[in-house]
Amino acid sequence: MKSHYELSQYLQQRGALKSPLLIESFNAIDRKDFVSPSLQDEAYEDHPLAIGAGQTISQPYTVAFMLELLELGESDHILDIGCGSGWSTALLAQAAKSGFVTGVELLPELLDLARSNLEKYPFTNIRLELAGEALGIPGQTFDKILVSAAAEELPSELVDQLKPGGIMVIPVQNDMVVIFKRKDGSTEQKKFAGFRFVPLIY
Repeated sequence: MKSHYELSQYLQQRGALKSPLLIESFNAIDRKDFVSPSLQDEAYEDHPLAIGAGQTISQPYTVAFMLELLELGESDHILDIGCGSGWSTALLAQAAKSGFVTGVELLPELLDLARSNLEKYPFTNIRLELAGEALGIPGQTFDKILVSAAAEELPSELVDQLKPGGIMVIPVQNDMVVIFKRKDGSTEQKKFAGFRFVPLIY
């Protein structure tokens, strides 16, 4: 594949990319802008790529699959945990045009990388923060939460940061887990097997 438009078409053909909002995001945000100079020739390939510090920019199919599970809306307030290169943050911000995305990253060098990459776009609805000792942003709640690294078990502190009616997508071991928080605060889960992620560190 030679362009992000071809990548978008490929993801649609594979059934990973379906919603008009996300198709628009993948058509607007170029993965090449978030890939290191030495790997530019592989920017549109459907596999993860190293971004430094032992971390990766995730496989496009996996990113599309995860973002579709979030059922994004244009006014969502979203928490992006492990923003890495900034690619997922940009896709989320493009979809949530009248909402807001807060990206947190534990590694300072990757936070700098994400900031640099995101400056290529005129976003005004993104805030990036260095992750603290606690997971997420305690005391705040979000409509949607995306976690891009695998936890050993479901973190209850992130469930607490999800608004009633909200959705969180998080890898737990080798499963993709979707958490739906009902209006009464109770939750239900769906699991999708067969994924691999770098471990969630906090």
